[in-house]
Amino acid sequence: MATRTLTTPPLVLTPTDDPTPVERAVVDGLVGDFEPETFLWIVFHRPDGGAHVWYAWTVGGAPLGDAIDQTALAAGYDCSDWFHIGNRHLSKHTRGRVTTDSYPLRPIEADIRNGLRAPETERDRMRRLIEAAHPASGQTCPEPTTDVPWWLGVGPALVTRTGS
Repeated sequence: MATRTLTTPPLVLTPTDDPTPVERAVVDGLVGDFEPETFLWIVFHRPDGGAHVWYAWTVGGAPLGDAIDQTALAAGYDCSDWFHIGNRHLSKHTRGRVTTDSYPLRPIEADIRNGLRAPETERDRMRRLIEAAHPASGQTCPEPTTDVPWWLGVGPALVTRTGS
């Protein structure tokens, strides 16, 4: 009787402090739990009090999100509008130390198409927040803030951009 020998070395698992592979697997698993055309903002809360954020899109979500962002930016939408519209459709989910904010994109697209904007009171609150944050960041704000930053994005081109 012939015997087979193992010709490939056994897989060696090496301990690591890098949570990325596990987080990626969790994100991949979560994406399947949500409807198509959804933007997911996933936060991994770490035992040391820190957090790591991942962004994901369900089927059809990435191109739709990018199209929404182009429309919103062309129409002059800002971060106050982003918070206002996003919060109208936000659904929060928690599993252990993982929090997932899901944003269905079709209702967000409809709000922008219909011209929904944040009330001026919300825009004023955002200005006050920015003015209060300047000293805490070590920056000076010589004059009152009149504009708020631009639309933050629901598509990968804008959400994952780096730099300014």
